[in-house]
Amino acid sequence: MPLSNFGSLFLHHIVFLTHLIYFHIAFSHMEEAAIVVLYFVYKLLARRPDDLDSPPPEWPPPVIECLNHVIAAAEKAPRSHNRKVGIRDRIACYQWTYFTMTMSTGGIANIMHGLKWHTSWIRGIGLFFFLLNIILFIANCVLLYMRFRLRPGTFIRSFTDQVESLFIPSFIVCKLTRALSSITVILINICQYGIPSCGPWLLHTMEVVFWVHGAISVCASAGLYLILWSTLIFPVHTMTPTWVFPAYPLLLNAPFAGNVISAAQKSGYSFSLNPTAMALGAGTLQGTGCLIAFMISAAFIYRLMTQKLPRDAQRPGIFMSIGPYGFTAAGIAQLGNQVDIIIPSTFIGTPNIAPIIKVVCILVSLWLWGLAMWFFIVCVGALWKYLRAGSSIPFQVTWWSFVFPNTALITATGVMGDVFESEGLHIFACVMTIAITIVWIIIFSKMLWALKTRKLLWPKNDI
Repeated sequence: MPLSNFGSLFLHHIVFLTHLIYFHIAFSHMEEAAIVVLYFVYKLLARRPDDLDSPPPEWPPPVIECLNHVIAAAEKAPRSHNRKVGIRDRIACYQWTYFTMTMSTGGIANIMHGLKWHTSWIRGIGLFFFLLNIILFIANCVLLYMRFRLRPGTFIRSFTDQVESLFIPSFIVCKLTRALSSITVILINICQYGIPSCGPWLLHTMEVVFWVHGAISVCASAGLYLILWSTLIFPVHTMTPTWVFPAYPLLLNAPFAGNVISAAQKSGYSFSLNPTAMALGAGTLQGTGCLIAFMISAAFIYRLMTQKLPRDAQRPGIFMSIGPYGFTAAGIAQLGNQVDIIIPSTFIGTPNIAPIIKVVCILVSLWLWGLAMWFFIVCVGALWKYLRAGSSIPFQVTWWSFVFPNTALITATGVMGDVFESEGLHIFACVMTIAITIVWIIIFSKMLWALKTRKLLWPKNDI
């Protein structure tokens, strides 16, 4: 043993013996009453050696897992085993994810309007889905409001849930009545079905709403990502394309602007604001959202290469990888196809630049449309195993991911058919419209059945 270590050990023994002498002197001169008090304190605080091996049952305190913790908290509220689950308990299980239903319903109305063969009965079907979407949206708002009133504190916690928080921006993708609303799909439908019938006042209103929506979409997407990055950790092995949901408000600005300009052109109404600024602003916001989606798609490809496909419950979410590129392709191509009425003849001091911008927009849209088609093929292939007997995906609200992103691809296909005057692309878009409408009916029916059989909006411990 080194001499320094021996000296340190000897010094520690001297200090220990000195403390023993001090304690002996202190207890020798202490009053009897103080010794009795110390004895009882010792009995209260001392633990047996067996207790040290097993911590108390309440330590560490139970941690509510991030996956649907709001529902779990509502279920664990004290209630007797004989008590029936009431309507208040079911409403307490309502989540932001149900706004994907309104996004899908509005998407059906959108693709109905985009069909080349736009007969009166097709317009009637599209108008039905548009009005149904408004009803479902109002129902979602009312039920969420009741949930937050019945369970105080769940509103703030919903922003830091690893699953639910990703779907809050679906509330921004349908109606501008609240800070976070599923706003854009309904606004697009209003441009398609409302402006031709209501007059120029609605066009001027939509022009103002576009700029307000653009500002809110930027703040909402950046703010929500900041909240998620500040409060939660998302491991790459759990990654799904639903990570792009906070950027979805940005990804609908170009389709929104394109439909406003298209409705004005078809109706013959004049703009009250500058359409060039609207188109450039929409392109900027759309490009920002698309670049965010590119980065998230890179993480998704890395996750697939290292961890294989997501588990069964997460498998529908992979269709979200289609939406960003489908919406961007549709929006940019639609704006590019209207460049003659958007871009002035001497834009940025260059004469006859409009045809060049049109070609660039169409080429970029064509590339993105091809990428969306590639992701569509991958996503459909990922579901191939469920065609075998005995294989199935448990129904969840996330099944609406089968509908909404694919409506973007169908819209982009129809726009490409208009740009290239291709009858084949129009037929392909029509066939996909019929297929996705059937899928919507199936999912809506299964959702109603799940509500009836208590598989949705029902307290349970393992979501």
